[in-house]
Amino acid sequence: MKTIRLTMAQALVRFLENQFVAYDDKEHRFVKGMFMLPGHGNVVGLCQGMEQELKEIEVYQGKNEQGQALAAMAFAKHNHRKQILAVTSSVGPGAANMVTAAATATANNIPLLLLPGDIYVSRQPDPVLQQIEQIHDLGISTNDAFKPVCRYFDRISRPEQIMTAMISAMRTLTDPANTGAVCIALPQDVQGEAYDYPVSFFEKRVWDIERRPATQIALDKAVKAIKAAKKPIIVCGGGVRYSEAGQALKAFSEKFGIPFGETQAGKSAVVWDHPMNLGGIGTTGCLMANTIAKDTDLVIGIGTRYTDFTTASKWLFKNTSNYVNINVSEFQAYKMDAIPVIADAKTALEQLTPLLGDYKASYTTEITDVKALWNEELKRLASTTYVDKDTKLEIEDDNRASVEKYIEDVNTTLTQTAVISLINKIAPADVSVVAAAGSLPACMQRMWCAKTENTYHMEYGYSCMGYEIAAALGIKLAIGDEKEVFCMVGDGSFHMMHSELVTAVQERKKINVMLFDNSNYGCINNLQVGKGNTSRCTEMRYRKEGDPHNGMHQGDFLNIDFAKVAEGYGCKSYKIFTLKELEAAYEDSKSYTCPVLFDIKVLPKTMTEGYESWWRTGVSELSDKPRVNEAYADLVSHLEEARKY
Repeated sequence: MKTIRLTMAQALVRFLENQFVAYDDKEHRFVKGMFMLPGHGNVVGLCQGMEQELKEIEVYQGKNEQGQALAAMAFAKHNHRKQILAVTSSVGPGAANMVTAAATATANNIPLLLLPGDIYVSRQPDPVLQQIEQIHDLGISTNDAFKPVCRYFDRISRPEQIMTAMISAMRTLTDPANTGAVCIALPQDVQGEAYDYPVSFFEKRVWDIERRPATQIALDKAVKAIKAAKKPIIVCGGGVRYSEAGQALKAFSEKFGIPFGETQAGKSAVVWDHPMNLGGIGTTGCLMANTIAKDTDLVIGIGTRYTDFTTASKWLFKNTSNYVNINVSEFQAYKMDAIPVIADAKTALEQLTPLLGDYKASYTTEITDVKALWNEELKRLASTTYVDKDTKLEIEDDNRASVEKYIEDVNTTLTQTAVISLINKIAPADVSVVAAAGSLPACMQRMWCAKTENTYHMEYGYSCMGYEIAAALGIKLAIGDEKEVFCMVGDGSFHMMHSELVTAVQERKKINVMLFDNSNYGCINNLQVGKGNTSRCTEMRYRKEGDPHNGMHQGDFLNIDFAKVAEGYGCKSYKIFTLKELEAAYEDSKSYTCPVLFDIKVLPKTMTEGYESWWRTGVSELSDKPRVNEAYADLVSHLEEARKY
């Protein structure tokens, strides 16, 4: 056996340089690049390996370990899980910062390769800088925190171990059914230790991402269930996007007259105005999908995890117990006690089509009727304004004083829905739009009209605050400089993390940050107040003299100049108080090649809500407040109708 002597770090980098994926007669490099934040855990051994062995892999300097890992996740998500950016950090807090990103990737089934430094295997010295020292087990390090949030974890305690570890890592990263975060912990001493590796380990290796077909037994059961249904509905999940099955779904839906609702991950698999597209479904869904869903007699889930938001906490499909699930994951396919079709989404749809023959769903005018209603609602949302107490907005008395105080302090009357509608109107048709947390995911799933396929990028499997700007950078790295990326982010998420905005400046990657500033954690405030509670720690206001320290700030709203923050980083920025200013600013921004931030001051309580939806939350069973008791009664009534398993 021919061997070559390399350090573990050198071997790791050389291996990554030679990993490729193949699918649908296409082949390309799997690891496009690497994000790095250096520290004593990776700046010596791994850096030397990179210096010697890097050839095609690009390297980017991150600014926050969580941020760089989220950017890598978004890159992989936008590439439909077929290409990744690896991420490395130092030991200790640097590694711990990536745990949230690992959880986000795993919850969303997105491949993410993490390479954190680790403590010394030799325990010389012991403890090393940033080592926790658990007295009951000295083998535990910060990196053990990755185990619950990763699909695969390994710690390289000997240099030769990197071989089996990386084979398992690649197996996991390229598995459509079970992919997610992978953590390969790299102890500092072992990174620099040498071993005689087989040359064959570094040869070009092609990982085939195969389209798994459905079995005939599963197809027969699915066909029987579909043919028995009069008004079926399809739930289009993220698996449709990752399988690149949008055209297959469109053809299937058209042929059999079966409409489909979109999950956050599935949205834009087909363009928004397709006749069978009912838009967002579930808790954050719209009037179209949720209305049709109430009367369906069969749910055909394609590539969906059936989160509580998709099913409205198992309440939405209350009039049926019949499900057919097409999913490459066996675990997901069996949810809702469904007929499981364990297969690639595109392949399964193509297999089912001839077997269904001349079947046609029994809809008459229901779909066109509800579409007409929704188009009118979109027009209303686009034109909604706040003028005075006779406003068109339906703001409860408990919230009106807060809204009027915000108008006084910030001097704006912009509504969130009107702003989203305008951005949708002026944006390029092929813009990629990203969001993740707060009230924006609901408004976007309902209102955003995706004019080009695969351009809607919502992280709602984990709803990770701070994902947005990092993800916008990751998407920009994936799509290149010819197309635009719009990052829709609230002020709360911006506060949480926007460090990779600096990386975007450094790399000269233009991302458009649409910052919706309402000085609120808006959706959580809605939940808090809507269930009968008093606003506590959800509004961003000064502490008023005499305020008790109970989280209920009563002073002026913070009026932060986010435009100046961005300008200080090297971005072009605008401060927006009117729709005309927003339109003019965007037109002006086209001449800039640096990142751009639009500091848009919007009123709280001006987002979308309702549309035949519900979300189960932990309402108090006992309270001295009548509104809390009303909320609990509402919970009980919905639970009586909701599916129990």
